Amino acid sequence: MSDSYSLFVISSPLFSSSFRRHCIFRSSSSRKSAMAPPILSLALPSETGRVLSIQSHTVQGYVGNKSAVFPLQLLGYDVDPINSVQFSNHTGYPTFKGQVLNGKELWDLIEGLEGNDLLYYTHLLTGYIGSISFLNTILEVVSKLRSVNPGLVYVCDPVMGDEGKLYVPPELVSVYREKVVPVASMLTPNQFEAEQLTGLRIVSEEDGRKACNILHAAGPEKVVITSINIDGNLLLIGSHQKGKGQCPEQFKIVIPKIPAYFTGTGDLTTALLLGWSNKYPDNLDKAAELTVSSLQALLQRTVNDYRHAGFDPQTSSLEIRLVQSQDDIRNPQVNFKAQRYS
Repeated sequence: MSDSYSLFVISSPLFSSSFRRHCIFRSSSSRKSAMAPPILSLALPSETGRVLSIQSHTVQGYVGNKSAVFPLQLLGYDVDPINSVQFSNHTGYPTFKGQVLNGKELWDLIEGLEGNDLLYYTHLLTGYIGSISFLNTILEVVSKLRSVNPGLVYVCDPVMGDEGKLYVPPELVSVYREKVVPVASMLTPNQFEAEQLTGLRIVSEEDGRKACNILHAAGPEKVVITSINIDGNLLLIGSHQKGKGQCPEQFKIVIPKIPAYFTGTGDLTTALLLGWSNKYPDNLDKAAELTVSSLQALLQRTVNDYRHAGFDPQTSSLEIRLVQSQDDIRNPQVNFKAQRYS
């Protein structure tokens, strides 16, 4: 049986010169009346990039990919999600049902993309991962994606726990520390996760900066500790080492505490940091200002809407008002400024 082929060429400054010269062929059966069309996200890529996001998914509510994909799309990114789990709702509800993707099933999806020449991504984003086997497969995915695009930016949210408690198997910590951190481009731990990855107890701003330096030495050039509680104050501490051996540029943003507990905020924060840091690659502090300003506007809207519905927002975890806050995501008013450390 003879096959027909369609051909298109990648031509965008986002993509490497070698890849722009690479012609992607896609075969289709001669029985089809027309040739297979090009994949437009490759043939006509966005000015921002193409993201593969491997995270959890819930049917109802906004956590994992449900909290990350839409904001990135609003910021102009093509996003392909792989759902590491698919649950009816997040696990904070009395019950939940669903399915968990294993490492082999993840690799099957990667092979399916590869078989159709669809594995070119500018960014990989990962969030909650519940098993060592799946995390090891993520490492294989990083290697595979970088064999296609050596410039791939890997943004890793090392979701392991919070407030002194792990909610992943303890053995995952060493895999993150020894294998994942060295291949990450940007790391976005919270205070507890940064402590787990560095072995350093963080009780001061100086400790937070030291933790960033330890993580830089292990691999990533950008580190954002997304929330640190120090003396009753909530801070974000960011650090950008622009070259190996260089002193990193470090900053903090003071974040007002909102008396409520929200789900999906960490996933949203990392997605926004990816989106804005790619737009401002040399200004991590500006990317963090935009991220925090978007997030705070969204959280305040969430609290106000729950109160308007007659519900006390301090009595339970809250589902964030993501869709209703799209203007704050796309065009945030910067109300929270970074303070650079000297």
